[in-house]
Amino acid sequence: MRYLTGVLVIAFIFIPLAHVSADSSSPILLHKWGVKGVDEGKLSNPGSVAVDSMGNIYVADTNNFRIQKFDAKGMFVTKWGSYGPGNGKFSRPNGIAVDSMGNVYVADTNNYRIQKFTSNGAFVTKWGSLGHGNGEFNQPFGIAVDSMGNVFVTDTQNDRIQKFTSNGKYIAKWGSNGNGDGQFLYPKGIAVDSKGNVYVADTYNRIQKFTGNGAFVAKWGSLGHGDGELNQPFGIAVDSKGNVYVADTFNYRIQKFDAKGKHITCWGSNGTGDGQFLTPSDVSVDSKGDIYVADTNNNRIQKFAGP
Repeated sequence: MRYLTGVLVIAFIFIPLAHVSADSSSPILLHKWGVKGVDEGKLSNPGSVAVDSMGNIYVADTNNFRIQKFDAKGMFVTKWGSYGPGNGKFSRPNGIAVDSMGNVYVADTNNYRIQKFTSNGAFVTKWGSLGHGNGEFNQPFGIAVDSMGNVFVTDTQNDRIQKFTSNGKYIAKWGSNGNGDGQFLYPKGIAVDSKGNVYVADTYNRIQKFTGNGAFVAKWGSLGHGDGELNQPFGIAVDSKGNVYVADTFNYRIQKFDAKGKHITCWGSNGTGDGQFLTPSDVSVDSKGDIYVADTNNNRIQKFAGP
């Protein structure tokens, strides 16, 4: 493994020769914001994006070691964090999630922990340390919260999922290294639907679906650049209708599936223009169905209209 501009890259990258950007059902770009920099509203390899019930947008500004909060139109609201191991500090924050109360959870990847904050960035609690025991992590990357407040974490280099209470009490885990059902190879993104089903972007070019207790339900995807094929998917989200959105990172696009993995549509291509992406690392959907993409190496967020 190696790190490249804030994104974990695995040696088996498949480079597509060509890619048709979308079909007629692709969403319309509503807004975009962000350029590379350290000032308010500027970004450096944003790794994740999340939206709360009020429409506020939270971005893990990974290489600036901070979280930034924006309104629904991308106007800067506040920020918090700096580099370090202390409370409220970060070392390559990647995943971010918001619960129904507005609390913000951050996968603080290279500090091997989860940090919890209020919606304005006040530190609440933290848990985790380097290791492979229960409640320990080796580069946690993705994070999601269900309607009951349970927190799910992709413990990436331990090739497993861990489940916690909202205050960090360990509940359960599942997964091991491999390509069988319920096994993982560097799982990254994670999302939970309204029924409590858990979806994991298994970087080994597939999506896996589980119950909230880790029982395997389904899987889909294989290496490639055709519809439903994937090339190192990093991010995943689920809308209120159960549709699944995948940041198909090294195909430079977003793919949309139904809850059973049937391909619906896709959009995006490699580039810097509107609706194009450079290693999109995460995707999120708000209550209206609008879609937000962390366009990592373009140092911006793009917002698209939902169906």
